[in-house]
This record gives sequence, structure tokens and C-alpha cells, in this order.
Amino acid sequence: MVSIKGGRKRLTTGAVAAATAGLALGAFALSGTASGAPGAAKAADDDRHPKPTVVLEHGAFADGSSWNGVVADLRKRGYPVVAAANPLRGPASDAAALRTVLDHVKGPKILVGHSYGGNVISEAATGDPDVKALVYVAAFLPAPGESALELTNKYPGSTLPDALDPVTYQQTDGSTATDLYIQQDKFRHQFAADVSAKQAALMAAAQRPVAQAALEEKATTAAWKAKPSWAVVTTQDLNIPVAVQRFMAERAHAHTTEVAASHSVAVSHPRLVADVIERAAHATVR
Repeated sequence: MVSIKGGRKRLTTGAVAAATAGLALGAFALSGTASGAPGAAKAADDDRHPKPTVVLEHGAFADGSSWNGVVADLRKRGYPVVAAANPLRGPASDAAALRTVLDHVKGPKILVGHSYGGNVISEAATGDPDVKALVYVAAFLPAPGESALELTNKYPGSTLPDALDPVTYQQTDGSTATDLYIQQDKFRHQFAADVSAKQAALMAAAQRPVAQAALEEKATTAAWKAKPSWAVVTTQDLNIPVAVQRFMAERAHAHTTEVAASHSVAVSHPRLVADVIERAAHATVR
């Protein structure tokens, strides 16, 4: 079950598919020439209007490979894509790391964040005119003064605390810090229930830990207040309760797509995620 909301509009999957097909056919027909060479005309149009680069930021308990299906789909559509490495140390420092990637990529960009990655893109995109749109995929959209942990607990439904495997270690200055993993035997149920058991096992083994302090660090800025936003809301999410996701998306006036999916929606529904990203690109870059 998928629904799409933008303002007061709600479209069914079938309606969206029909509308998209109609737009695609219309664009194809307009790009044709009298000599019957629509491909050449389309290539010329792409040269005049190059597609924006899509920059993907993964969240906690994941790595860049969690975007593989989305990357493959977007590349088939002609989009340049970068899947950035998220250090998962804290929104401020992680945003600084992401900005080095954004500065390296020239031209217009669509910035996409999954889960805790939403905290990071909200800060990294602030004041960057080349970031044309934000896409939040089962992600946090914090306001200044809010943390990921605070938002998670705003409504009931997250079962993450019981699935965590905390690891406390000593830092070079003698202080202690804690990294959080998801217990591997609980990973699929908690994080990727609609992903195959084989794939979920690989994801569990490759997961990147998030600093506990990162989930407690408060946001200082919110790019979604100034930039158009899209949100993929996952209704079967055990990490970020659906009520929390809806609250954040509505507050940000985001164009919202709801899907019956786990927290790992980019893995289980890569085409849907790519569709939302492309809608954001079409609406903001031309």
C-alpha cells in the first residue's frame, strides 16, 4: 500500500503510475523530430538541462551500500549520484564532513538522507544555494533544539532500545564514549523486516555503529525551513515510529509518500525511493 500526499492531494499508486506514464509519453512526443530521431533530440535537451547530482547520506547502523539499489535505478535514469560516507559521530561534525562532499560536487544537487542522515542533511544544506531540494527517507527532520533521541521518544512505537548492543570504550583523552550497534540476531526484525534473510544478514555484519552522543546532540539549524522537502514515511518502521515521521513531515510541509515498509525502505523499495527523488528533481531543477 502506497499513498502520496502533497499539500491536500492524495494519489493512489495506480494514479501516480498513470500520470507519470502520461508525462513521460508527452515528453517523448515533444522531443521527437520530423526526421524521426527522438533519441537525438532528447540527448540535446539533456545537454541544455543537465540533471542535478543526487547526494545520498546513509544513517545509523548502515553504510553507503544501503543505497545500492537506489543508485543503480537513478543512474539508469541518467542522474549522477554520490553515496557519501557518514562518520556517525554527531550532526555538527557529520554535516561538516558532508559539506566537503557537497563542495566537491559542482552544480545543482538533490540531498537525500536516511534515518539519522536526516539530521545531517538538515544541517549540511543550510545556506547552500546549490542544494535545490531535500529528500528524507524514513528520516529525522529535527527543528533547532531537538535531537534524534528526543524525536524517537515523542510517540510510542520504537523497539530499538531492546535491540541495541552498546559498546563503551576509552578515548585518547581518557574519557569514555559509547557506540551503538544493533544485535545481529535481532537486526532483520528490527531494521529490515521486508528484506531477504540473506541480505539482512549481510547488512547486519556490515553495519556502522553510531555514537550514542550523536543521537543525543541537538540540532542547531533546519534547512527544511527554507528548502522544499520530500519525505518517504515507512508505516512498519520499528526504529522511528510512523507517528513521529508523520509529525515531522507535516511540520516541514514536505511532499509525503507513505509505504508499508521497514526502516530499510531504500533496500526493500529502491524504485519507490528513486521515484520520490526524481519528483523532487523535476519540481526544483529546470
